[in-house]
Amino acid sequence: MTRAGDLAPPGYPERMEHDRDEPPLPTPRGPLSRGVEAYLRGAGRLPRPEGIARAQVYGDDLQLALYLCYELHYRGFAGVAPEREWDPDLLRTRAALEHRFLSVLRTDARTHDSVDEALRGLLVEPVHGTGVTHFLRDEGELWQVREYAAQRSLYHLKEADPHAWVLPRLWGRAKAGMAAVEFDEWGGGRADRVHAQLFADLMTDLGLDTTYGRYLDAATAEALVTVNLMSLFGLHRALRGALVGHFATVEITSSPGSRRLAEAMRRTGAGPAAEHFYDEHVEADAVHEQVVRHDVIGGLLEREPHLAPDVTFGIDATEFVEDRFGARLLGDWHASRSSLYAPLAPEMTHTS
Repeated sequence: MTRAGDLAPPGYPERMEHDRDEPPLPTPRGPLSRGVEAYLRGAGRLPRPEGIARAQVYGDDLQLALYLCYELHYRGFAGVAPEREWDPDLLRTRAALEHRFLSVLRTDARTHDSVDEALRGLLVEPVHGTGVTHFLRDEGELWQVREYAAQRSLYHLKEADPHAWVLPRLWGRAKAGMAAVEFDEWGGGRADRVHAQLFADLMTDLGLDTTYGRYLDAATAEALVTVNLMSLFGLHRALRGALVGHFATVEITSSPGSRRLAEAMRRTGAGPAAEHFYDEHVEADAVHEQVVRHDVIGGLLEREPHLAPDVTFGIDATEFVEDRFGARLLGDWHASRSSLYAPLAPEMTHTS
């Protein structure tokens, strides 16, 4: 029997059951996300172009609407027909959302003039850092560590998946290097070492719910933007250079940032699995950084030198959205308020 909300698009077979790993649809945050959410349920119309044109680009409504569109390419949503992934009307709406997002981002994120200049910026660690990882290491409390993990779970429970879309678009040295790093991210063939699983173990230590998508309703727009950016780059072949730039930024900055977060986990008593997740990234990503710079970026630009501006844009855009996310967290925490839209359940005893 078909349940309410399980109606398939016209011409598609009805859904009888949904996969247990599919998260529920989130609560809309405005007219754009309300329209997309209703359309996915088969109960409404998609937002009109003029509504998209008026929306705040980095705001909750537009970013959640875009997140809903993108999530169909990952695990989908409970009660939504899998065929919605390639629904022509929904894809047109997604394209309009993407155009608005990308056009503003290209203006806001312009920083470096070349790939080499952008990479040099990533490799320099500030003497007196003031970012989120520095704060959590030096003075963060356990409740702030838990909030950070809850927001980051939107990406880390599918860690490395968005970057996999670039693999069929690469060749030679770039493809081999990218595949090697991704293989490590997916545990080197061992399910218990897949980084997404290691993050789920971290969440368990912190007394958080490891259900995929559990904290989507609680996450801020700034967190959604960080995940939407990599989905945008990954789903478009034309943006393969930007995706490589994003990947480089993540891998190059991960080792020092993870070292600080590992110290934060120890200082706050987060638990052994929480410590292990970041310890693993300190060691692994120090090696990945060399592979990404020399093989992935080097190999890509050797074959397609015209993509250099896109690689630079990918680096700059990633830093821009991460800085916005960090500023949101620190602004809330310095004001002694939660960074989440919904409170977390009290932490439980460690189970690892």
